[in-house]
Amino acid sequence: MKILHVYKDYYPVVGGIENHLRQLAEAQSALGHTVTVLATAATWRTRVEQRNGVRVVFAGRLGTLASTPLSLALPLALLRERPDITHLHFPYPVGDLSQALFGRARRTVITYHSDIVRQKSLLRFYAPLLRRTLARADGVIATSPRYVETSPFLAPITARCTVIPYGVDTGRFEQPAGEAAAAIRARYGERLILFVGQLRYYKGVEFLIRAMPSVPGRVLLAGGESTWRQAALEQLAAALGVAERVIFLGQQEEALPALYQACDVFTLPSIERSEAFGIVQLEAMAAGRPVVSCDVGTGVAWVNQHEVTGLVVPPRDPAQLAEALNRLLADAALRERFGNAGRERVRQTFTLRRMVEQIEALYERVLE
Repeated sequence: MKILHVYKDYYPVVGGIENHLRQLAEAQSALGHTVTVLATAATWRTRVEQRNGVRVVFAGRLGTLASTPLSLALPLALLRERPDITHLHFPYPVGDLSQALFGRARRTVITYHSDIVRQKSLLRFYAPLLRRTLARADGVIATSPRYVETSPFLAPITARCTVIPYGVDTGRFEQPAGEAAAAIRARYGERLILFVGQLRYYKGVEFLIRAMPSVPGRVLLAGGESTWRQAALEQLAAALGVAERVIFLGQQEEALPALYQACDVFTLPSIERSEAFGIVQLEAMAAGRPVVSCDVGTGVAWVNQHEVTGLVVPPRDPAQLAEALNRLLADAALRERFGNAGRERVRQTFTLRRMVEQIEALYERVLE
C-alpha cells in the first residue's frame, strides 16, 4: 500500500502530533508499506530525505501565519504523488486545501487531532473548508469518544467517526532505567513531580508553579520551545519563592523513560481544549506512574481515569492541583495502585501495535 501523510511539521520538530506521526509512519514502513510524509521545511528550500524507512518531503516554507506554515511548494509536491491513501492530519488548513485542489489519492483519511481553539479569526474563514474536508473524507479518525462528543465539528458527524486512540511503545517506558533513574533521584531528591511537554499557552504550567508553594519537593519541567515563555515562568517561580524547586530541563527526548521512572507523580495541568488527549499521560502510565491532570472537556480525562489511574481536577485551580499532588506524594500505596492500574490500561488499550493495526484496518475498509 502506498501511504501519504500530510501535516505541517515532522521530526526533528518534537510535539505530540509530530511524535505520533513519526511513530505511525515508521511502523507502517516496517510492515512493508511505501510511506511518504509531506511536511514543511524550516526554510524556503525544499528537500527530500529518507528517515528510518520513511520518505520525507520537506516542502519549502514561505513563512508562518497564526501557527500555520505557508508553503507553495507543498501543494506542488502533493500534485506529484499518487498514493492509495492520503492521510491528512488536522489542524493544518494548507494541507486540507492542497488535498482538495491537487490530491490524487484513491482514498482520503483524516485524523482530527484537535479543534482550532486560539486562532478564532482563522477558523471563521477555514470552517467551510474543514466541513467540506470532513464530509468528503472516506474515513475520519477521532482519538477519543469524548472528543467526538464535545467537538463542534465532530459531533454532527458522529456516525462517520472511527475512534482510534493514540498508542505508545510500551516497552520503551516499561523497561527498567534503574541507574539513570537513580541518578535523577540522587540529583533532585525525593518527592519529584514531572511535567513533559512544550511550554505552550495551553499547558497550564503557570498554574502548576502557583501550586508549588503548597507542595513539598521539586517539579521537573521537561520541554522547551518558547524562550520568552520560559523566562516568564522563571520570573513567576522566583516571585513565589519556589525557583529552587522548579527545574527547567529543556528537551529530554532520550531521557524520558528514566525521568518517568524517577518521578513520584506525573502531572498535566492543561487549561484549554487544545490539549485534546495528552499522549505524555500514556508514557507516564506505561512507566507505572500515577497522573494528575485537568478536565478540559477532551480526551485527557478519558485517558487518566479519576481515582483509577490518577486524579483529575478542574483547570486553572492551583489549590485543587496542590491538594491532588499532596495526596499522592503522601501515600505510597495509592501511588502504586494508580500506577499499576495505569500500566495495565495502556497495555490493554493504548499500545502502538494496536493503534497501527486499527488504522490499517480502516485503510483497507475504505479502499474496498
